[in-house]
Amino acid sequence: MEKELKKSVIGEPMDRVDGRLKVTGAATYSAEFNIPNLTYAVLVSGTIASGTITAIDTRAAERAPGVLTIITHLNAPQLAGYQASAIAANGKPNYRVFGGDKIFFNGQPVAMVVADTFERATYAASLVKATYQKDEHKTSLEDNLANAISPSRGKDYQRGAIDAYKTAPVQVEQTYMLPTEVHSPMELHNTTAMWDGDKVTVYTKSQGVKATQQSIMNTFKLTDDKVQVNSRFVGGAFGSALRTWPHEIATVMAAKKVGRPVKLLLTREQQFTMVGYRPKTIQKIGLGATADGQLVGITHESYSQSSVFEEFTEGSNNVSRFLYASPNVTTRYKIIPLNVGAPAPMRGPGEATGAYAIESALDELSYKLNIDPIALRLKNYAENDPERNLPYSSKYLKECYSIGAEKIGWSNRSQTPGAVKEGDWLVGYGIGCGVFGAHRGRATAKIRINADGNVNIQCATADIGPGTATSMVLIASDALGMPTDKITFELGNSAFPQAGQQGGSSTVSSVGSAVHDASLALKKKLMELSGKTESDLSPGNYTDIIKQQNLPYLEITQGSQGGDEGSKYSMYSFSAHFCKVHVHSVTGQVKVVKAVAVVDAGTIINHKTAGSQMIGGVVGGIGMALTEEALFDDRYGRYINGNFADYHVPVHADVPDIEAVFIDKPDPVLNPMGTKGIGEISIIGFAPAIANAVYNATGKRVREMPITPDKLI
Repeated sequence: MEKELKKSVIGEPMDRVDGRLKVTGAATYSAEFNIPNLTYAVLVSGTIASGTITAIDTRAAERAPGVLTIITHLNAPQLAGYQASAIAANGKPNYRVFGGDKIFFNGQPVAMVVADTFERATYAASLVKATYQKDEHKTSLEDNLANAISPSRGKDYQRGAIDAYKTAPVQVEQTYMLPTEVHSPMELHNTTAMWDGDKVTVYTKSQGVKATQQSIMNTFKLTDDKVQVNSRFVGGAFGSALRTWPHEIATVMAAKKVGRPVKLLLTREQQFTMVGYRPKTIQKIGLGATADGQLVGITHESYSQSSVFEEFTEGSNNVSRFLYASPNVTTRYKIIPLNVGAPAPMRGPGEATGAYAIESALDELSYKLNIDPIALRLKNYAENDPERNLPYSSKYLKECYSIGAEKIGWSNRSQTPGAVKEGDWLVGYGIGCGVFGAHRGRATAKIRINADGNVNIQCATADIGPGTATSMVLIASDALGMPTDKITFELGNSAFPQAGQQGGSSTVSSVGSAVHDASLALKKKLMELSGKTESDLSPGNYTDIIKQQNLPYLEITQGSQGGDEGSKYSMYSFSAHFCKVHVHSVTGQVKVVKAVAVVDAGTIINHKTAGSQMIGGVVGGIGMALTEEALFDDRYGRYINGNFADYHVPVHADVPDIEAVFIDKPDPVLNPMGTKGIGEISIIGFAPAIANAVYNATGKRVREMPITPDKLI
C-alpha cells in the first residue's frame, strides 16, 4: 500500500473536494448567511451621467414601513480614510460613495435605504427622489478620441525603428474594435456587515479577503484584528471582485450607523454600472513583412475608455511587444476619460483584448502573403523574449500548433476563403494564440496533522471556480505521500495566513508553493522528532511519531515566495486555440462546431478541473466573438441592455464540443511543482480564432466584435 501512495497524484483527474457541497446546495455563499437581527439595504441609483445633486427628497421613504435609516451625501458618516484621500494622485477628485454631491456616471448610488425586510427596503428606495443640475456628459469612445491621454501606467514602447512596418514590402494596416463587455457572473455582488463594538465582520463576494480586509482597515482606520472578512464560496467573478467596491464600504458604514447587521445585494442592472467591465477599446495595427513572411515591423496603438475619476489601464498592446520575433516594434497606449463607471480587470485583462487585434492582423497578413497562418507564425516564432532579451523559462508553443492542427483537421482547410462547404453552410478554420505572464507571489500556509492522521491546511486564498482547494489537496498529498481523503484545505477567511488575490493566473503557483513548502517543513519536523531519515519516514508512521511525543497535533506555518527568477527568465503560459465554424450562406448565422485549445502551462495539477477551466475560458471567447456587447445610449449615458435578457452571453446551444489538450511539461524555474497558470490563456486568443475562421469561411473580414449575422449577409 505504501508503495502505491508514493506514486505521484499530481495530474490525476480528481473530483472537486467541494463539488458535492455545491451541487447539493450545502455550500453557503456570502449572501446566504442567516444572521440574527439582520436588516436589508437597497441602493438608489442616480439617473444622470454628469452633474450635481441639487436636492434629495427622502421624506416619503423615511415614513415607509420598516425603514431604519436612509444614507445620502447629506448625512453619511465621515470616514477617516476617505477624507485622507479625497484627491487622487492625478489631481482629480476621488469618487467616494456618498462623499459629495457630484455625479460622475449614470447609475452612481445617490442613497442607501436600510429597512427590516428586503421588500420594504426595495419599496422605500423607489420613493427617494433626487433632482440634479445636469452637466454635459461624454460617454462615446469614438466621439472623444481627441481627448485621449497618456496614463501614468502603460507607457509607450519602442524597439528598433519607429513605425517600421511602413517601409516593408508587404503591409497590413487595420483597425479593430472590442465593445464593452460585462463580467455577468451568476452570483450577484453582495455584502453583509456586522459590528461588535469596534470590530466588524464582513461576508462579501471577494477574490481576495486579505485585500478586502486591508481596504476596510484603511477606510475606517482599523487594525487587522478589528476586521474579519469571509468569502469561502464565490459564484463566478472573472475579475469583478478583485477590488473593494463602494457598495461594500457603504454596507459597512450602514451597519455601524444602524447598530445592526446589514445585508446588501446588488441588482442585475447595478452589476452593469457598479462592479466594472472590460472597457471598450479601439486598436490600430500596422504589420510589415518581407515577401516570404518575415516580420519587419509591428505597430500597435490602443485607445481604451476609462472613468473621469480614475485611470484604469490594462496594457492591451503589451502582447505585441514579444509574442512574435520582430526587430522593430512600436506600441502606443491611450485612455479616454468618460462619464462611465470604473472598468475592472476581466478575464485575460489587456491580453485578451490585445490578442484579438494582433492575431486578427496576422491572419490578414497571411492571406496577403498567401502563406498558411500557422506557417506564418512559425516563420516569426520567438525562441527568446525579444522585449526583455531573456530566455523563456519554458515554451512549447510549437507543439501546441502541431497538436491543435491535427486535432481540428487543419489539413481540410483551404487557403481560399469560401472554398469549403457542407450543405448550405460555409466552412472555415481559424487559429489564435494566447499568452499571459506566469507569476508567483508571496503566500503562507498553516498545516496541521492531528494524532488521528488527518491533515488540515489553511490559507487566506480564494476560489472563484477553478477548484483551488482540490489543487492544494493534491499538492499536499504528493508532498506528504498521503491519501487525498486524509487532507482538507480551508480558504476564504482573512484570519488565515496571507495570500494574494485570485487573479492573474497565479494562485496555484503562489499558494501551491506555500502548501508544498509547508508540507515539506512538516515532514522535516517529523524527522527531527523521530530521528528518522527521509528514506525511513513513511506516512504510516506520522501518527505514531505524534503519539510518541504525546502531542494532540503537530502544526507548522510556512511562507513561500520566488527568488530572482524574473530577472533571469521571461515566464509565460501559452496556448493555441483552433476552431471550426459553419456560417450559413443565406442567413449569416455563425456556429462554432468544434474547438481545440492546446495549452503550455507547465505541470497540470488536476486534469479534470484544468480541463473545465479551459472549457470555461473558451466559452467566454465565444461570447467575445459572437454575442457579447454592452450597448450605450449616449444621449443619456446609460446602458440599453443592462440585463440578462438583452446582454447575450453564450448559452448551451452556442457551445460546441471543446477539447482541452495539455502539453504537461514542467516549467523548471517558476515554482517547485513546475506549474504555470491557465485561467487567462483559456480565453486569450479564442475570439480571434473565431474571427479568422469566419473570414476563412466567407471571405468577409469583421473587425468590430461581436460578429453578428447582419455584418455578414
